[in-house]
Amino acid sequence: MSAAGSYDSRHMTTNRTAPPPPDRRAGAPVPDLDDDPDGVGPADSTSVSDGIDLSSLSVAGITRRRVAWLTGGLVSAWIVIVFARQAGDAAGAAARVDQMNEDNRALAAEVASLEQELQVIEKPAYIAQASRAYRIGTDREVPFTLDSSVPSPAADAPGSAALSLGARERSMTPLESWLSILFGPST
Repeated sequence: MSAAGSYDSRHMTTNRTAPPPPDRRAGAPVPDLDDDPDGVGPADSTSVSDGIDLSSLSVAGITRRRVAWLTGGLVSAWIVIVFARQAGDAAGAAARVDQMNEDNRALAAEVASLEQELQVIEKPAYIAQASRAYRIGTDREVPFTLDSSVPSPAADAPGSAALSLGARERSMTPLESWLSILFGPST
């Protein structure tokens, strides 16, 4: 049996026991290997100098049709790779354009905010307020500055926006907060 076990190996021929392929050229004698004891073939100098016509031989199963199919497949693969590369480059360029558009929108927003800031800075009221920091004000004004070593007040400090002065802090349960949202405050 063979290695695959599908047929009997006695009916198989191997390269050592198979007869040589017949020469397909018209009129060419077929050498008989049984007459040659060393298996080299006839020592005829004309067979070496004439050369072998490879168009009639199929070397390792390679025929003209298979070579044509292989060449066509390689050319097709090359074309697909070139087009895929072009498509990838186009997608990358589109992504760069989108990024540039996004950057332009951000720059336009920044320019608009700077123009608005310029309009505010050019107003006489802002100039008068900013000049007070350099002690350029009226004679009736008392210049002052905040000490930079003093820390900022906490968010719940008295007088801050988080707590109104004199207000009592009231805790609510989650149910009470939902009810006050739905139906309004109870007080």
